[in-house]
Amino acid sequence: MTAGATPMRIPAAGREKLVKETLGAIAALKVRNTPALRGVRRGLSARLKGAHPEDVKAVGLALAKSGRIWLGCEVVNQHRGALESLALRDVEAFGDGMASWEEVDSFGVLLSGAAWLKGRISDADVKRWAKSDDFWWRRAALVSTVVLNGKTRGGKGDAKRTLAICEMLVDDYEDMVVKAMSWALRSLAPWEPMAVKGFLEEHDGVLAARARREVRNKLKTGLKNPKSR
Repeated sequence: MTAGATPMRIPAAGREKLVKETLGAIAALKVRNTPALRGVRRGLSARLKGAHPEDVKAVGLALAKSGRIWLGCEVVNQHRGALESLALRDVEAFGDGMASWEEVDSFGVLLSGAAWLKGRISDADVKRWAKSDDFWWRRAALVSTVVLNGKTRGGKGDAKRTLAICEMLVDDYEDMVVKAMSWALRSLAPWEPMAVKGFLEEHDGVLAARARREVRNKLKTGLKNPKSR
């Protein structure tokens, strides 16, 4: 879409057709690996290039609810207008019903973390997720911090917000939360190693052993699990 051009509206039937054709293209793949799936996503993104952000979000949400949350989130992530128009209700609609680490991580990295980085959702929103009775939402809160510290995704290091979420979940021993805690702290480590070291020392008797071990390895060697020599 050229600068100043009016975004194209897609009627409901047109959106449904795009979703159906995209799912059909996936079903027809001989090999469903990441490069092949991303090829399908790129084809859909090309068709949605000039579309109105609301229609892009609608297509993405329909794909997510069809069981392709990664694809739905990436379609939105790769459309600047859609990503920059996200509201909390949009983000939480994509995350509603998450029930696996693959779904949560796709949501956290491609949608909620990106929305947080761009100021489309607030610190309070993510903190509310961290207090959820649903451990998948608690994991999502931690995974969202990874984007704040992901150089390739525009993050520049954010110890304040990252450690605020980690502090809330430091004594949460649900396995999926512990693994996300490790990921969040390891993502911050290259930017703020002393802040991460201080967090480990402060919570040494509370933080899960796995998270302590993996984060200390990252600080010492740059790797989560360095191979023994």
